[in-house]
Amino acid sequence: MSLEGSIPVRRPVRSGERGLTLVELIVTVAILTILATAAIPVARFQVKRDKERELHYDLWMMRDSIDKYKDAADRGAFQIKLESQGYPPDLETLVNGVDVQGKKLKFLRKIPVDPMTGQADWGMRSMQDDPDSNSWGGQSVFDVYSKSDGTALDGTKYSTW
Repeated sequence: MSLEGSIPVRRPVRSGERGLTLVELIVTVAILTILATAAIPVARFQVKRDKERELHYDLWMMRDSIDKYKDAADRGAFQIKLESQGYPPDLETLVNGVDVQGKKLKFLRKIPVDPMTGQADWGMRSMQDDPDSNSWGGQSVFDVYSKSDGTALDGTKYSTW
């Protein structure tokens, strides 16, 4: 058998086997870029919402421990300073606890970090301070607030929460 006279056989090329054209590739990259830029603000929004949720929880937890301290003081469980009106002298007292019949009664595990400022430095108010005061008189801790100057998603200032 001689191969000299044989005709080469060509397979037909299907259009699906050619790959992507440059235009198709550019359109695909453009669509992915648009989707990615749309997802970034949504991710930032979610991060801010999570921090706000954490701030709400931390404020609630500290205020609840202040209330528990006040309730215990009002029941006469431990000695208090007369001018304190039964509120703790500082946040560290809630963490360190007070002696009640030879046992330590603690109200807070630790002072949480403010998610908006990244520090465990909270604004405090005493009963003698104005409700909107940004300075603490130092008598006792009646309320706590964030020292952040930021604005929440609902338009309120974090320091007013």
